[in-house]
Amino acid sequence: MKNQITLLTGTKETKMALHQQLEDILGEFIHIESYAVDEQVLDQIRDDLIIFSSYLIEKEASPFIAPGSHQKTAIRTINYQHIERLLELEEGTSVLCVNDTFEMAEETIDTLKKMGMNHLSYTAYYPGQKNTYDISTAITPGEVTLAPPSVDKIIDIGVRLIDITTLIEILDHFHLKEKLGGMISNRYTGKIIDLSKKLSEMNKQTELLNQHLQQVVDGVNDGVMAIDSDQKVTVFNPFIEKYSGLAKVHAMGKPVHQLFKEPKLLKFMTSPQEEGLYFPLNGYNLMIYRIQWEESDNVIFIFKNSDETITMEKAARKQLLKTGYIAKYTFKHIIGNSRAIQKAKNIGIKLAKTPLPVLIHGESGTGKELFAHAIHPESDRRNEPFLAVNFSALPEDLLESELFGYEEGAFTGAKKGGKKGGKKGLFEQADGGTIFLDEIGDISLKLQARLLRVIQEMEIRKIGGSKTIPINIRVIAATNKDLLELIDQGKFREDLYHRLKVLYVSVPPLRERKTDIPALVEQFLLENYTPNKALGKGLLGELMSYEWFGNIRELKNTISYLLTVSEGDTITIDDLPDADFFQRPKKNTKHETTSLMDDHLNKKVLSVVLSLNEALINASRKKILEKLSAEESIPLSEQQVRRVLTELKERGFVTIKRGRAGTQITEAGADYIRKS
Repeated sequence: MKNQITLLTGTKETKMALHQQLEDILGEFIHIESYAVDEQVLDQIRDDLIIFSSYLIEKEASPFIAPGSHQKTAIRTINYQHIERLLELEEGTSVLCVNDTFEMAEETIDTLKKMGMNHLSYTAYYPGQKNTYDISTAITPGEVTLAPPSVDKIIDIGVRLIDITTLIEILDHFHLKEKLGGMISNRYTGKIIDLSKKLSEMNKQTELLNQHLQQVVDGVNDGVMAIDSDQKVTVFNPFIEKYSGLAKVHAMGKPVHQLFKEPKLLKFMTSPQEEGLYFPLNGYNLMIYRIQWEESDNVIFIFKNSDETITMEKAARKQLLKTGYIAKYTFKHIIGNSRAIQKAKNIGIKLAKTPLPVLIHGESGTGKELFAHAIHPESDRRNEPFLAVNFSALPEDLLESELFGYEEGAFTGAKKGGKKGGKKGLFEQADGGTIFLDEIGDISLKLQARLLRVIQEMEIRKIGGSKTIPINIRVIAATNKDLLELIDQGKFREDLYHRLKVLYVSVPPLRERKTDIPALVEQFLLENYTPNKALGKGLLGELMSYEWFGNIRELKNTISYLLTVSEGDTITIDDLPDADFFQRPKKNTKHETTSLMDDHLNKKVLSVVLSLNEALINASRKKILEKLSAEESIPLSEQQVRRVLTELKERGFVTIKRGRAGTQITEAGADYIRKS
């Protein structure tokens, strides 16, 4: 009959762990029965040998052991299968050692220290003890439920196992020591050797990882230095050697105040900072950045060579220039000091700081494209591509392929294979940068739907393609059309309008900024390489008297005309073209019950706007309509009033604003009433 032992433990978890250990090592030779005091009420137990898991269980279970039974209290040791988890903790970490009694907790601590786990600071903890140590990490041999709720991290190192001394004593009890002692010892130590191999492999991997990390740090094109909580140097790569003039062998392990003497630099290194520090060091112009490691007092410093950074930015900009994907203008290129243009420029500069879409509105020839270009270099995307597309310049089919690109064979059905064909669209090419959609009011409803999806989802699909391509772009759109009127006519999607008009800037017409005309004329003379060409008496005043419905473009064309026809070094009033040369306001060709071009009606509406402005009443369409109906009995709809106001706005007689400002009569509008 097989030899038999009975194992008595306190908990089910301890019973299962120790039973499995005994089964693995002694199971071929000895039958094992196991009981947990917490699980059942014990009856009289009689066996060849009774093994108690601890002296506490021996005291608790002794009354249930039959007289004459041989008994032994096991010597326990740390579970070698989980011990490597303690190596994850940094040296000096304070931990609670949790067990069911103070004695058991102290015994666990003693065992850990004897095993060489001396890198931690242990404090015994058991049920009922007040945790006044403000310690956030706990370790426990299987007693997870006993840990205080105040700890953030619990490491279960597993139930303590039976020591080899007790295992040999069990063999000796059954007179198997000489026969099996060597084999059992080999089995026990074999598991420890497996653990040692595992730890050795972990150490090798850690060492290899550290070597790779060191290679990465040394290969970075910036100076990299790190200090620990004592402000001693732990990392010092070749570039920081170059910038500081200090050798790594002398810097490692030294406090920073022994290496750097400049008070400003030392203050930056030893106290928290939100921004970088520009600092000349050893002949180099450096930007130094301080990065605080989370969950530690260690700090990393990055030393960037400002001169090299500027050179790289210039190279990147030069490469963008080669491709043509770059903004050509800045806000400095927008000439004028009038209040109207300065306000528009200030708004544009503020809008540039965000990644949100911008809608630019203005009459034809006012310089909307300049504003779009100028916004890009003021944004965070200044070093990324800037692409522009004019919706009025390309047919729809070509425009679609230009915007979204196409896969090889998308139009013919034939694919050559091999090297990937097809073409990238403008959206894909602008990835990371800005795309400018000029004359957005001319886009078809079909393209509007596709464009809406791009802006919503920030992804595209090429013509003939089956996969979506994520993109990251900033959209700037411009138009000279009244998009709200197009929405009323069903020609423009309202949802797209609101997607585009997240931010908004209105470019003023030239007739609202006539004081800028002299500076513009001077610029156009320079552009035509005629800076010494003189302007005859009264010519500039004559130019400033025109309404310039073609705006800056018309003024530029007029200067080109004057330079061509004038003789000598002076341009005179006689060189001006006939009145037919100058652009007139666009006429509305649509006719309703009342003509929108009827001067009588225009004057009536203007008079109503003026009276409302003077009375400080909001001149909304509804209010204008009410006043017209009451005073003049003119049967107009609100839509017709809108179109009259649009016509008056195009002629420069009113400005139309949303909100409380409403419609405001301009100086030109007031003159029009006075002269009539």
